Amino acid sequence: MNPAFSVIFFTTLSGAGFGLWAWLGLRIALDNALIGFQAMGWIVLLIIAGIAAAVGLLASFWHLGKPMRAWRAFSQWRTSWLSREGVLAVASFVPAFVLLLLLSKGTPGEIAPVIRMVGGLLALLSLATVASTAMIYASLKPIPAWRHSLVLPGYLLFALLTGGLPMLLSTVPDASGLDGALPWLLIAIALTLLILKVAYWRSIDRTPLAQHRGDAIGLPQRTATVFERPHTEANYITREMAFVVARTHVRKLRLLAVVLFVMLPFLSLLPMLVFVHGNSTLCISLGAISALAGAFVERWLFFAQARHMVTLYY
Repeated sequence: MNPAFSVIFFTTLSGAGFGLWAWLGLRIALDNALIGFQAMGWIVLLIIAGIAAAVGLLASFWHLGKPMRAWRAFSQWRTSWLSREGVLAVASFVPAFVLLLLLSKGTPGEIAPVIRMVGGLLALLSLATVASTAMIYASLKPIPAWRHSLVLPGYLLFALLTGGLPMLLSTVPDASGLDGALPWLLIAIALTLLILKVAYWRSIDRTPLAQHRGDAIGLPQRTATVFERPHTEANYITREMAFVVARTHVRKLRLLAVVLFVMLPFLSLLPMLVFVHGNSTLCISLGAISALAGAFVERWLFFAQARHMVTLYY
């Protein structure tokens, strides 16, 4: 497939935004007494995540032929993962806004249970939105590289990694609970993501596209004959669905992605883990930017290496 930068920006930025909302909502929901209550810090994270999610969603409109009709997608939530994603994305902004209002009141007091409940709802809706985004691609049978069991967990792990690193900016390194475990959880997520992506890349490399026209039209057991030959000039299908990236470039880009979303974030976490009382704000910020860049490279490969079955006709 021809990688559209609008869709790449959409999946990476919105994934990071919803991932940050998921971590923040989970942090608030799991703290029974809200001991580590940080109104201003959490408000800043809510706003940053909201901006990232909103910018990512707006970027997706650039790829639409008629953006003014995008509202119609919300009506097909019963059958379309794209519609479900839109509904869940908009729904996620509701608890985020409510949480913003509750946190602005300062000390939680009697509303602490309400804050925790809204935080839990925000986490669930954010993860459901990311899962719906992944299912938009994982549900497409004509594209074998996307119709893969590792696509959904890959999207979720990238969202948790790119959203979790900024979350560290509001945590105390030697704190207990989620704050203290978050750096180790992010390291585990990065390593799991590395294993998952290597397995995914090996799988799509070893599974060539089907070679028969019957597969392209959904009749793998039949021998399809061509009634009319495809034209020789470029069209939408050949531009968008027959994109080919050189194998040598693929290796370099995969290595670059791994360095960006695994190695550099891991190195950025070391000062926080070794020097517990040190200031690691700069390192964490660089690690978050690096992970987002790695997700961008990986997402470019995700689209560039996918081939539609319709290319068999050409």
